[in-house]
Order: sequence, then C-alpha cells, then structure tokens
Amino acid sequence: MDKAERDLEHLGQIVKAFSNVRILVIGDVILDEFVWGKVSRISPEAPIPVVRVSSETCVPGGAANVAANLSNLGASVELAGVIGKDIEARTLKRELKLRNVHCGGLVVENGRITTLKRRIIADSQQVVRMDREAAEKIAVKTMGKLLDYCGKVISNVDGIIISDYGKGVVTKELVRELRKLKGKRNLPVAVDPKTSHFDIYRWVTVITPNCSEVEQNQHFAIDTDRMLLNAGRKLVKSLACDAVLITRGEEGMSLFERSGAVTHIPTVAREVYDVTGAGDTVTGVLTLSLSCGASMREAAVISNYAAGVVVGKRGTALLNQKELMGMIGVT
Repeated sequence: MDKAERDLEHLGQIVKAFSNVRILVIGDVILDEFVWGKVSRISPEAPIPVVRVSSETCVPGGAANVAANLSNLGASVELAGVIGKDIEARTLKRELKLRNVHCGGLVVENGRITTLKRRIIADSQQVVRMDREAAEKIAVKTMGKLLDYCGKVISNVDGIIISDYGKGVVTKELVRELRKLKGKRNLPVAVDPKTSHFDIYRWVTVITPNCSEVEQNQHFAIDTDRMLLNAGRKLVKSLACDAVLITRGEEGMSLFERSGAVTHIPTVAREVYDVTGAGDTVTGVLTLSLSCGASMREAAVISNYAAGVVVGKRGTALLNQKELMGMIGVT
C-alpha cells in the first residue's frame, strides 16, 4: 500500500469513528418543504407557469438539517433551537424524531412562528421559493431555556456546531454564554456563519463561510487568487480562530489556518444537481471529523468529499457513511 492509499484508508477510519461521538447543534431550525410537479401550460391569468403538483415532502432545514445529517452519519445529536406553537413545529419535530435526533432542546416561544421555506419545483427546476419566518432576536427567557438545555448536555458532547441563519437565535450573548458553558473543555466549535455576525465568533475553532459571504463581510470582490489569500488570512487574524474554511463551489474549498498554512482543496463533485444544504453538510462533517481526532486539513478534505456527494442529490439531502466512504474510495 503506497502513501496515497494509506492516507485514504486513514480518512476512512475517521469516518467509521463518527458513530462514537455526540454533537450539540444550536441555531436556527427551519422546516424545508418541497412541492414537486410539472409545467403543462401557462396561466391565462398572468404570464406564469401552472405547476401540476405530483407530490410534497417536508424535511429538516437549517440547524435541523445539520443535526439530521450528523445522525444519518452515525453520530448522536442534541439539537437546540426555537420553534413556534404551530403545525410546522409539529411536522419538524416528527421528521427529526424519524431521523433519531434528540429534540429536547427545541424551545417554544409564544407568539413566534416556526421558520418555513417552501420551494415549488417543476421539471427539476425551482420555480419560486416562499419564506415564512420571524427573524427578530429571541426573548431573554427563551435564551435562558436554550442555555439551560445546553448546560445539561455539554459535559457529554464531543463537539459543538453553531448554525446561524440570521433568524434571531444566534446572538453575541448566546455565543458568550456558550463559551462559559464550554469552559476549559477542548471541544471543537464550528460555525456556519451569517455575514453580519462574523464579529461574534471570535472564540470558535473554525468557521465555514462560502465565498459570497466572505465578499460581503470583507467588502471586496474575490476575483483573483491574491484576493482570496488576503481575505482568508485577514479573517483568521481578526477572528483569532484556529481556521477558516471558505467553500468556493466548483472551485472546491480553501482552508486557512492560524499557523499560516493555506490548503486549496479541489472539488470532487461528479455533477452538481442542487446545492441546497451543502453548507450544512460541510460544517457537520468537518465537526464530526475534528471530534474524532482528525487534523484540520484532514477534516476539511473529508468535508469536501461529503459536499461532493450531496450536491449530486435533489433537495435538502442527507448523506450516510457508506456514500461518504465510497466517494473517498475506501470500504
């Protein structure tokens, strides 16, 4: 067995260890609804397609999708987030339980609605997306309940993921209190960030923005390798985190570490069908890998393989160990 084969085998061993870890996911939970159909004619009422509906599916989205992916990869998952007292919340909890996600950290806030993203898809093309959401900051009492739950489970978890979709759950105060709860435990803490919130993530292990989010945060276009290097290094320094993993679509990923090391990882996707939820998968697999003792570079490479699988699927897709091992090229 040569070095390349040994390296791949090592990555495979890390993936197999996913079943031994427990992860806490906290953030904005979303219900993703997909309405599938075909277009047969144009409406006589307006120049728009008429979609004949053939089926409808509901799946966990946002932080809930991160949790579902982790569970599907074999990990135990504790999910903390905020929901309303509505049918969407009941549907979301039902779908999470079917995926073996522990939902004890889902807090109901009176007067708040559960975030819903409804996508109308006809002939494999998304026609329109309708969002129903509340994006204001959660109440102080609600945050207290979230933190109480996190305090109960944090001694039994191996990693933490903060999934920020800008719906009011992830705040400076929440991140500060999570840091206190974490204490001196050397847990990897990964963030799928929101552009406007970058400054509150200074204590975390790694953040996983996409290229567009970095451009918005840094206020300049990343259209050359030099600009990419400048942006990545600047973020690592300003956030004082261990690493920044910038996802770049068809260009793959670029990992910037506090040590100064920069690793460009080319995409392994065979075809890109749908990028919905791909960022959730990257953050989840990265954290799982770090929790199993992988180096930052190894974790980034494994998450790149994971992204290569899910972008080839339709809708908010899940990934399992067998698929990931197959993409890596080991059994």
